[in-house]
Amino acid sequence: MGALDSSIATTTGYRNSLDNATQLLNGAEDGAAVKVVIDGLIAVTRKTEQANKILESKLEDSRRQIAELQESLEAIRYESLTDDLTTLANRKHFEHSMERALNDANQSNDPFTLLMTDIDHFKKFNDTYGHQTGDQVLRLVALAVKQNVKGQDVACRYGGEEFAVILPRTNLRQAVVVAEHIRQAVMSKELIKRSTGENLGRITISIGVSSWRRGDTAQSMIERADTSLYAAKRGGRNLVRCETDQDVTGKSEVA
Repeated sequence: MGALDSSIATTTGYRNSLDNATQLLNGAEDGAAVKVVIDGLIAVTRKTEQANKILESKLEDSRRQIAELQESLEAIRYESLTDDLTTLANRKHFEHSMERALNDANQSNDPFTLLMTDIDHFKKFNDTYGHQTGDQVLRLVALAVKQNVKGQDVACRYGGEEFAVILPRTNLRQAVVVAEHIRQAVMSKELIKRSTGENLGRITISIGVSSWRRGDTAQSMIERADTSLYAAKRGGRNLVRCETDQDVTGKSEVA
């Protein structure tokens, strides 16, 4: 801002010098008088040029600083919407993405679906092997989820051992296929305790699926997906259930 103020003042002075030179030239009686006017114009032109160079340098420095700030802000934004442990989107990101998906569906009438996923017997596993191993399980499930969703899908850590996946432009049948791929991917991985190399076997997940209906809210879709999820728990776990399955009758207290 200081460089801008200085440049404005110099430019104003230069304009005044030009006006003054015009008057002097009109009254000049010989070459010597003309030379004096020209020398004066050269001097103020050089001064103005120098001021403009300083301004150009300052503006270039400002552009660089703005670019660095933009990168920092983007990094902060990413961190604010990302779960540190799993690197999936966090709950805040999930809520924003659900609202965006609902708005898009209401405008386009295209389908979209929601998966709610819970790790089976996670509390028992955590109590038996410790929180560090529990964190390893969460990362393993997150990786399986990541590897089975595509670019437009939004995979989130909903909370604790529960994950959510938003599938835009995906109908219920297609969503069940995605959910099965995720379930099988998790079940196929053997968990090795890093500190001891002990094989802890396999873990499983249960998944509930709901599909957008006209008039839905984020909460209504989550409730139907949760209902399906708890039906999968009641059915023996390590299952996928969707809202149209006959055994999806209501929530259960099974943990």
